[in-house]
Amino acid sequence: MNAKSTVAYLGPAGTFTQAAALNHFGESVELKSCVTIGDVFARVESGEVDYGVVPVENSTEGIVNNTQDCLIDSKVKISGEEVIPIHHHLLVDAASPDMAVKRIASHQQSLAQCRGWLHRHHPNVELVECSSNAEAAASVNAESGTAAIAGDLAAATYKLHIRERRIQDQDHNSTRFLILGSNPVPATGRDKTSVLIYTANKPGALFHVLEPFENLQISLTKIDSRPSKRQAWEYVFFIDFEGHEDDTLVQELFARLADRTEEIKVLGSYPAFAK
Repeated sequence: MNAKSTVAYLGPAGTFTQAAALNHFGESVELKSCVTIGDVFARVESGEVDYGVVPVENSTEGIVNNTQDCLIDSKVKISGEEVIPIHHHLLVDAASPDMAVKRIASHQQSLAQCRGWLHRHHPNVELVECSSNAEAAASVNAESGTAAIAGDLAAATYKLHIRERRIQDQDHNSTRFLILGSNPVPATGRDKTSVLIYTANKPGALFHVLEPFENLQISLTKIDSRPSKRQAWEYVFFIDFEGHEDDTLVQELFARLADRTEEIKVLGSYPAFAK
């Protein structure tokens, strides 16, 4: 990897998205923190950075809607994916490790992923939603009595004490992140393709889309729907499946879908994450 490559990520410093960026690219890139998911897309699309990293789904809380909405409008390509385990910790001021916790701050999804633990251990403590768990971690030293729910990187970045480790309700909690780029990625033999499919608003539309996948024995790995934003009550389907858009079988799939859909947008073909 070129040492001058630049990577935008959903910040601030200390987020799980930054951790995913470091896992995927290593330390030899220049990271650019962004305030919003839309900002990450915009920087990649403008050419300001080489790549972007955004969260797309969590194993317990589901899809990140902002990312899907940006994929509808953006011209960027998905060039990879990264899946990391999400281990939430209760972080407190290192100078007062035994302080009384008056409020706990974190991102909405992080609070949801620790809902059971919070109910058992801090049922009467005020919960404060922040734009990111890193922002929550940054607030610990600024406001007495505040603790945060965040990960190892946030604890190290803001020099906080980990009072309780791995407080998430599900041990298998993990988040999938998309790597955004501007150029197509060559086939590797172990690939995944993501597409957006628009269908006519009529009975059986989804069945007619899925039938060619079954006939060609192409494995789906994910299917979701979102409002298309074109008109009221019209939806677009996000579909991930095994294979690369240049594969002969996938080309046959697209040919069969041509008269069954109103539009197909290929979001990208990229190496599937190695579990």
